Amino acid sequence: MAKTKSRFPFTSSPKGWFCVGLSRDLPVGGVLPVQAFEHDLVLFRGEDGKPALLGAFCPHMGAHLGHGGKVVGDNVKCPFHAWEFNGEGKCAKIPYAQRIPPKASVRKWEIVEKNGLIMAWNNIEGGGPEWQLPDIPEVGSPDWTEYEVREWDIKTHSMEMAENQVDVAHFQYLHGTLNYPNSVAEENGHMMTVTSKADMGTSRGTTQGGIQSTSWGFGFQTIRFSGIVDTLLVAAVTPKDEETVHVRFCFMVKKTGGADVTRGVGKAFISEVSRQLEQDIPVWENKVFVHPPMLCEGDGPIPLYRRWLRQFFPAGTFEGMNLTSEQANA
Repeated sequence: MAKTKSRFPFTSSPKGWFCVGLSRDLPVGGVLPVQAFEHDLVLFRGEDGKPALLGAFCPHMGAHLGHGGKVVGDNVKCPFHAWEFNGEGKCAKIPYAQRIPPKASVRKWEIVEKNGLIMAWNNIEGGGPEWQLPDIPEVGSPDWTEYEVREWDIKTHSMEMAENQVDVAHFQYLHGTLNYPNSVAEENGHMMTVTSKADMGTSRGTTQGGIQSTSWGFGFQTIRFSGIVDTLLVAAVTPKDEETVHVRFCFMVKKTGGADVTRGVGKAFISEVSRQLEQDIPVWENKVFVHPPMLCEGDGPIPLYRRWLRQFFPAGTFEGMNLTSEQANA
């Protein structure tokens, strides 16, 4: 059967930092299989406490290190013939051989552990990290709850998901918000900040709410909600293959009015944000990427977003798909 052509005319894996696991899911000695960037990977934490991310398949005879592999010291041991690989991807030991083949290694991926997330740098053109991720002040603060995590696999591209923040019209017509958010977007290198104000309906009437989202590329975003209850969403969207992303929404709620109030109001708000994402899924999974889009007055700062995204893809990716001058200035 012929392979179905991808809906997206660009790589599934843009440049940037992407989440490959939660810190709390990887104890010392833990080994996890990971799918990301169209690769099978293995994530493990050695006895030194440091996580490592490697290509999954042993170069010896192809066993997957993440399925049945064990941590030995600071190495991961292959379940098939017990070859051991260190955090740099080099074969460190073969129990039945005195000589290790000089090419016995797997690819190492650059990672950083921050904010309770294990993030991997991806760049299909090669080269190390071009920016660093921030420390989030709410994480670990006694004034905020621990992460409440929701996860989904969605048949879409991370670029389509990220565009939602500047697509103001869909909030009313798809999600049923009371009005269009009033949104202002600003770009600063690899960062984009979108500040929105919108009315939120509550059991006590209408409350004006605020949303500020800050993106560090496509893979890491903080969204701060105010109005009903101060809520922080750390959104991490990781490409798995050509048409699938893994989404992690990590919610934190500011403690207020006692534990029961925080838990009740926070749970309701988290459920509402999750509900809205799930309303988007059938649209994302069945739409095609249109560039340039046929924009009109009131569509929001989509042209700014489309210009900003180019830096995360190889040069020439969007040639022949340029915005018209009218759309660029919309």
